[in-house]
Amino acid sequence: MRELAQYDVLVMGIGNILWADEGFGVRAVERFHEKFADDARVRVIDGGTLGAYLINEVINARRLLIFDCCDLREAPGTMRLLRGEDIKIWSATKISPHQTGMNDVLASAMLQGYEPEKLAVIGVQPLELNDYGGSLTDVVKATVEKAVDCAAKELTDWGFEPRVREVGSVVTPLGEEKLEMDAYESGRPDERSACRTGDSRFFARSK
Repeated sequence: MRELAQYDVLVMGIGNILWADEGFGVRAVERFHEKFADDARVRVIDGGTLGAYLINEVINARRLLIFDCCDLREAPGTMRLLRGEDIKIWSATKISPHQTGMNDVLASAMLQGYEPEKLAVIGVQPLELNDYGGSLTDVVKATVEKAVDCAAKELTDWGFEPRVREVGSVVTPLGEEKLEMDAYESGRPDERSACRTGDSRFFARSK
């Protein structure tokens, strides 16, 4: 399967930006993309909550580096680089549906004969997962830059040293521009106009 790989490294953030710290992986990969110049050998994507739809992205890369929030059983904001046996901490403690989906993708890929040459997960312990429409909490947001620099160091160890973008470079967003962190945070309605625990249209109503 590796012989068919289209790129050497896939850098991917997964998570759901609608649920506060669940969006850490997406925000981290956005920042990585913003900070470091494009490299034809390295594909950078916002995997969001695509789950099984990411199978082709995975099997087309020789090495995988994933940003995600996960249950490290540590204080909120704790960041760890997981490799080898430590990956089990990430794969065995499912705190959201997107993480189950990603584990299924990796399992399906391996059933097809795929095995990454390198796999690393940069995980952060969340503080809040139940604030619908909320952005990252301050303690988790403070880890984003550290996580991005950790990813750059890991890629350098793999032989792919990221180059910081030149000042003034135009960066094409990985996804919808209105969902980038600044736009997303500034556009959030106040608590009187938007429910914080889910989409109220789907709540059971008393008769």
